[in-house]
Amino acid sequence: MSKHPGTADIGVDLVDHVAVVEVRRGPHNFFDIPMIAGLAGIFEALETDPGCRVILLCAEGKSFCAGADFTTRDATPEQASPRGINPIYFEAIRLFACTKPVVGAIHGPAIGGGLGLALVPDFRVTCPEARFSANFNRLGFHPGFGLSYTLPRLVGPQHAAMLFYTGRRVGGEEAARIGLADVLVPQDQVRAKALELATEIAISSPLAVQSTRATLRAGLVEQVRLAVARESVEQNWQFKTEDFAEGVKAMAERRPPNFQGR
Repeated sequence: MSKHPGTADIGVDLVDHVAVVEVRRGPHNFFDIPMIAGLAGIFEALETDPGCRVILLCAEGKSFCAGADFTTRDATPEQASPRGINPIYFEAIRLFACTKPVVGAIHGPAIGGGLGLALVPDFRVTCPEARFSANFNRLGFHPGFGLSYTLPRLVGPQHAAMLFYTGRRVGGEEAARIGLADVLVPQDQVRAKALELATEIAISSPLAVQSTRATLRAGLVEQVRLAVARESVEQNWQFKTEDFAEGVKAMAERRPPNFQGR
């Protein structure tokens, strides 16, 4: 099996047909454009490696991914990409386009765009201590990272609407109950259980698995592309509102926001 160097923020370890891809920007693994682009580049490199049959996506630190880093301009770009899509989400489309199965080890919080990243995998292994939150509306803007399509597709429109409108955090047990996670284990067993599941998938015929996956996910990438285009339009004007400024400030000050609808 060939070697994959990874990046400064992302490690890659190939073991028994499973590529363990670890985000290494702890403790909370906030992302920006270069990190998502680097992750997409690694996924695409693994696509061409016949020795890799399954990708295991995991992270170091306390959180799986706490979302975008709002201290950088990358998080709220003033200009969309030439295709009219927020550049972060344009890179995210590349992740969803991966044709090989992905298992996610969600050992801690997956918040905002971090929840979007957690929904890239086909399956999620998690624990009671994990927290899942689509907190965009609580911050004053429209959901992103394709979540307006991927979340209702996974948990149904009612559960998705509840999570979007309230921004509430749900633990691993509730996530498993509503279909947001597939396997629930003690926190110290999340990585091992995810690797066990990935290895179980890797035993099956890679040609059959990938063709079956393509059938089950037919149209997904196109729908994600449409979703992020809509999300980008809404976010681009909402990033300029007083409500967004208040939402980010309230989050930093750990208090409820005081939105004025402007």
